[in-house]
Amino acid sequence: MNTTHLHLLLNHFPIIGTLIGSGLLVWGVTRKQNTIKMAAALILAVMAIVAIPVYLTGEPAEESVENLPGISESLIELHEEAAVIAIWLMSITGLASLVALLFAWQKRKATGTVFILVLVLSVFAFGTMARTGYYGGQIRHTEIRDGKAAQLNSQQGDQKENNGGEKDDEDD
Repeated sequence: MNTTHLHLLLNHFPIIGTLIGSGLLVWGVTRKQNTIKMAAALILAVMAIVAIPVYLTGEPAEESVENLPGISESLIELHEEAAVIAIWLMSITGLASLVALLFAWQKRKATGTVFILVLVLSVFAFGTMARTGYYGGQIRHTEIRDGKAAQLNSQQGDQKENNGGEKDDEDD
């Protein structure tokens, strides 16, 4: 197994796990069930930890695919920029989740407020993680590219063709 395989294997966990953790946290907050809220916070903290190797294997994964046919450097850059935002927000969410767990174990008054903060952060973290995954999927899966992504890929292909040497006109 190489780093590209590890990146592809792990990248779904923070997205789906954050969605599950956020949903569970909504349930726990609305039902005022500390056990559910604590389980959700634990899931979110674990997803923040899992997001670290996903992020760190991104650059080696890029190096392994960037020269393959049909790969758009523009899409890779979009994915990379989205990943930076996502890892920061996911890290903040993970830390806030640990604070919420600590407050819950200590039975502090501010525990409810911290869980609400974690809920808000987790929703934004899910959004950024899902956006990152969306851009990542478009890098290799041309069948899911929207019009803008297809246009970026086409423009980049034209640039490579023009910069990579002259076309042989004898075949026309």
